[in-house]
Amino acid sequence: MTTTEKNMTTYASLLAPMAAAAHEVGALLVNSPQPAAAPPADTMDELATAYLAVEGPATAVMRRHLDALLPGVPWAEELHGEHSLGSGADAGLPAAGDAWMVDVIDGAVQYMQGLPQFCVSLALVRDGEPVAAALHAPLLGETYLAAAGHGATRNGEPIAPSSRSRLEAALVATSAPPFIAEQPTAAASAGRSLAAVLPAVSAVRNLGPTSWQIADTAAGRLDAFWEYGRDDANLLPGALVAREAGAVVTDLEGRPWQAGAAGFLAAPHGLHASLLELLKP
Repeated sequence: MTTTEKNMTTYASLLAPMAAAAHEVGALLVNSPQPAAAPPADTMDELATAYLAVEGPATAVMRRHLDALLPGVPWAEELHGEHSLGSGADAGLPAAGDAWMVDVIDGAVQYMQGLPQFCVSLALVRDGEPVAAALHAPLLGETYLAAAGHGATRNGEPIAPSSRSRLEAALVATSAPPFIAEQPTAAASAGRSLAAVLPAVSAVRNLGPTSWQIADTAAGRLDAFWEYGRDDANLLPGALVAREAGAVVTDLEGRPWQAGAAGFLAAPHGLHASLLELLKP
């Protein structure tokens, strides 16, 4: 067995404990007092306080699991400085070595409003590339898993992207990075892209967590997903699920997507080129 094959086997062995961690965090979120039941936060400080009251315990549970699984592997958000890739939305991802990319409440805005579209998302990133990923939507009772070289599954069943080849019947989705005002070029491009894509497809939706929408694209529930801006924490787990399912995952210039890229597109082979033509600057 080659070193690469050994690594791939190791990646696959991480999936069950990663799923267990995501499930425990998901149960905690569902059973926590819902922020939407309290008087609504009226300022960003109030919103942050309400969020941290839930995010703190959820993060503690996740840390317990991940520290036991791979002792000493840091979370990407803890890593800064000259050896990190990018800044802003992609700050902290190491160019070499291992790191966890974790979002214990992907879709936090929806969660805080009492909406069901949220999930727990995590990925192990090695040398800048996602190699194992778990996404769990507790209210759906669904879990996506993927490991480099081992394919992707939903609730244990292999998934594959849509077989559509014509945009006119396609259901596609898009989203935006958190705090999009910090990326004004991305915000402007996102608006332009909607004007280009809306007339060409059956419908465009934003169905909540970025990572989950990418995974639903990998499973053929959505026909494609695109986003402008740097958004590594949300894109990395879904990117691995999509790649392993057989979708084409690129930046918006058509190059293989990498962390720190300024745009993202996941689509089946039959739709990717047509969408890319609409989305290119």
